[in-house]
Amino acid sequence: MQWLSAQDDELGLFTDLYELTMAQAYWYEGMHADATFSLFFRNPPTNRAIVLACGQEHAAELITRIRFPHEQLDRLADLKLFREPFLRYLEDFRFSGEIRAIPDGTPVFPQEPLLEVTAPVIEAQVLETALMNYVHLETLLASKALRVVDAARGRPVLDFGMRRMHGQDAALRGTRAYAIAGIHGTSNVLGAFRYGLQPQGTMAHSFIQAHVDELLAFRTYAELYPGTTLLVDTYDTLAGVDKVIRLARDEGLDIGAIRLDSGDLAELARAARRRLDAAGLNTIRIVASGGLDEWKIHALVEAGTPIDGFGVGTDMGTSGDSPSLDLVYKLTEYADEPRLKNSPGKQLTPGRKQVWRARGADGRFQGDEITRVDEVGTGEALLHPLVHHGQLLHPPRPTHQVRETAAAALDALPAELRQLDAAMSAYPVRFSDALLALRQRALDALPAPPSIVGSDG
Repeated sequence: MQWLSAQDDELGLFTDLYELTMAQAYWYEGMHADATFSLFFRNPPTNRAIVLACGQEHAAELITRIRFPHEQLDRLADLKLFREPFLRYLEDFRFSGEIRAIPDGTPVFPQEPLLEVTAPVIEAQVLETALMNYVHLETLLASKALRVVDAARGRPVLDFGMRRMHGQDAALRGTRAYAIAGIHGTSNVLGAFRYGLQPQGTMAHSFIQAHVDELLAFRTYAELYPGTTLLVDTYDTLAGVDKVIRLARDEGLDIGAIRLDSGDLAELARAARRRLDAAGLNTIRIVASGGLDEWKIHALVEAGTPIDGFGVGTDMGTSGDSPSLDLVYKLTEYADEPRLKNSPGKQLTPGRKQVWRARGADGRFQGDEITRVDEVGTGEALLHPLVHHGQLLHPPRPTHQVRETAAAALDALPAELRQLDAAMSAYPVRFSDALLALRQRALDALPAPPSIVGSDG
């Protein structure tokens, strides 16, 4: 898959500078042993009980294509930081290691590895920035879209957000994340074609404004696009509804829906529904948009508002209430020895890992256990090989297959986790005794801090 923002020959430079300076330091020290890095998040975003993992499969494919062509090495040489022997090493760079990952579309929880990389330490280190960037974006947007879809309770959700998203890459990959989370369609034509969604849309106010008469604008659009959705709030919303009634009832035009984009959506939807039904047009649907998020949609649905679908833009496209995920990529093993971090609030559990997900008698997931990679836990193992000896084992799955994976996994979660305030209900995740013992062994192996001798002076 081609990025719009970074061409293949630039992927080696799509990294933070310190990844490359550390890589050179490793190289000069002769540190070439295998290392394991784990990608996980410590805390969920605000109000989220569920994070929907997304992007791992494409990220794994991406790293198999990282190269350092001569043109890019020349750019690095111009920085006067890198010595010629190390640049010649980068010239032959190929990822040769292993990646195990949780499949896209899997609900995940704090401390659980979304993926683990095991490779010579230089190779594993330089992947950090690209992997985090790729997985962070899609996981964040899929998790936000899931909340919007849940709030709509089966009513279609359309993505209208690309104009205010953070660049082309976000808008395209966001479409995939939304699809996996369960949205119905998108206004993003390229994203829809690329990821198997239906491109959908209505009209802008400018089309109405450009005509001398609103009725003429409606008639033109309805004749050109049978079954279309007409935007009725440019001037007077209910007057616009009356014009739609005239066209559908009196002139026989095929109009599928009206869209409300401003004002008191609940009050206007009820008034519009009464007028449409009184005219015998109960098949014309009502779609709402305009600054919507999951909380506003939830309130409309809870109030029984006769709205049949929602167009959601900026808040979903930017994950407005929580625009970042506490995602980290940490060294957990080097040269077959556990490695950890023990900073306050950022403690790390060492070692290669596996995540096991167990079901209860009712078929629902009842809890996860994070174990050492060589342990056998209860339930289903979630981390699966994606790259072996630097070779991609299988291409990323089509979006519709990942969407089905996500739907089945989400349906098996405890129902209370799907509520908007579900952050109050934590899904149980525990570390195995063997993993905790490994952590203690790594802690015991740390050098003792120097004693501080007081002074009489």
